[in-house]
Amino acid sequence: MTAKLNPYAAAPQLMKTWTGASMAIAASLEPSLIELVKIRASQINGCANCINMHTVEARAQGETEQRIYLLSAWREALTRLSEGHHHREAYAALSAHFSQEEQVKLTLMINIINGWNRLAVGFGLWIEPEAAKAVQQQVAA
Repeated sequence: MTAKLNPYAAAPQLMKTWTGASMAIAASLEPSLIELVKIRASQINGCANCINMHTVEARAQGETEQRIYLLSAWREALTRLSEGHHHREAYAALSAHFSQEEQVKLTLMINIINGWNRLAVGFGLWIEPEAAKAVQQQVAA
């Protein structure tokens, strides 16, 4: 991992907890959908590290190149809160496709990936996907 600051070294217990929460939330929904959500939020936030990592993961989950490429056309409702939003329309669209439980899980995933984006961008993190898997395995152990 390259970084201005290594958050795992600076705050190991908190990062272990954060990573564990991230993994639990990601495991709560279909893996391909989770990776698409992570990629889209990372595109919006300009996080090259996370775009790199999650496009690799999406492909490993069987996601198609076409769907990955089309993500930039997805609307968003929760990443750019400061730019205003249309809650009624967004909620109606969300409710048409996801149960209330799934809506909570998706919202938690959006929160988690936004947090990862801020860590990666803020500290200049770059971690290769295989190294990220190793960190996740350590946390899970």
